[in-house]
Amino acid sequence: MFGYYIPNPTIAIIMMVVFLGCVLLGFPIAFTLMAMGIIFGYYAYFDWAIMDHILDNRIFGLFVQNTYTVMDNNVLTAVPLFLFMGYLVERAGIVSRLFFAIRLASHKLPGSMAVAALVTCALFSTATGIIGAVVTLMGLLAWPAMVQAGYDKKFASGVICAGGCLGILIPPSIMLIVYSVIAQLSPLRLFAAAIFPGLLLAFLYIIYSITLAYFNPKVAPKPPAEEIPPTFEIIKEILVSFVPLFTLIMLVLGTILAGLATPAEAAAIGALGSIFLSLVYKSLKWKNFKDSVFLTAKTSAMIMWLFVGSWTFASVFSYLGGHEVFEHFFTSMDLKPWQFLVITQIIIFLLGWPLEWTEILIIFVPIFLPLLEVYNVNPYFFAMLIALNLQTSFLTPPMAMSAYYLKGVQSKNVELLEIFKGIGPFLGIVIFAMVLMYLFPGIALWLPETLFAN
Repeated sequence: MFGYYIPNPTIAIIMMVVFLGCVLLGFPIAFTLMAMGIIFGYYAYFDWAIMDHILDNRIFGLFVQNTYTVMDNNVLTAVPLFLFMGYLVERAGIVSRLFFAIRLASHKLPGSMAVAALVTCALFSTATGIIGAVVTLMGLLAWPAMVQAGYDKKFASGVICAGGCLGILIPPSIMLIVYSVIAQLSPLRLFAAAIFPGLLLAFLYIIYSITLAYFNPKVAPKPPAEEIPPTFEIIKEILVSFVPLFTLIMLVLGTILAGLATPAEAAAIGALGSIFLSLVYKSLKWKNFKDSVFLTAKTSAMIMWLFVGSWTFASVFSYLGGHEVFEHFFTSMDLKPWQFLVITQIIIFLLGWPLEWTEILIIFVPIFLPLLEVYNVNPYFFAMLIALNLQTSFLTPPMAMSAYYLKGVQSKNVELLEIFKGIGPFLGIVIFAMVLMYLFPGIALWLPETLFAN
């Protein structure tokens, strides 16, 4: 045990198993990662020859260095700014106005309220990127309105849960910012790569909803004609409620893709724009502002400490030889690229049951990244597969977190089994979108290759 340390993959696997066991028992993930990293790191870096006292171990220096590296990362500065933008938009009542405007504009379509809910979810998800916030708010805002209008509870539940998950895919996405730091990829290229897959998935959701409502009107009845205001009032409502938020989102995303601003600078524009919109709508109250700042600090701290813990955990896991175990496992099977992609996506799919997207990205995705070059897989294409796959982690029973978010706000009005049944078709649509993107990689790769060809 003493003297020069020899990597021990068996200890690395034990480390991973103990971590997963602690997570399943309900221990906080960030602190569990830090604890596992320090405990097993103390063993890995232990050297009796240079040890003067019990705290004389390189793991403590590594932990401090990882903490400083995370806090000093310029890309991660965008995270709290985008979070603040989303939380302020939510508490300023802008989303309710947005849903009402889109609902009026789409009244001639079958399943118009479902379409309005999905479009609102896509726009609001773009602003906040926090699935729990989107599903919860839309569960309070759109779900009761759809059920009151005669919509089937299962269908309405599926719409809210699926639409609420779009925020981790459609840019500017916090998930993509986190992924760019982990994989050392350009956040600009990731944003560009995610636009068409995100729009494709939202479009498939809308097409499914319209088709189902057209062939089965009982699932989504049309609104009575007397409830529809004159065309002039509809246009006015769209100009007042839809255009400002849409313009803000396009301004943020456009400045990033055009190279005029970094993600952090664009996020600052978005945060300032959300304050301006709140002032224009006369909804900027001190309580809303204070709550937005508090929630931003709380969520940002969680993400940052997850980074600190996961980087410490990953460093020790790699030093023990854990990454080599997975690399040898895949290379020994002589897989073709498509087989490698299928296996990795199945693993990510299964990990989505007990873990959230942050833990999956920060802990497990780095295991697969070194193998991309071995199998000649484009890293941006792989990132988009991961982003699509993470949608399923929130939609797959029995641990479909989006279903529990909705159940939490509508506990007396809908059963969990009804929500699961409503989610099923949308889960199939996500898998279909992944197949489409695999068959036509240009869906993810054409735009970044075009914008950044030089």
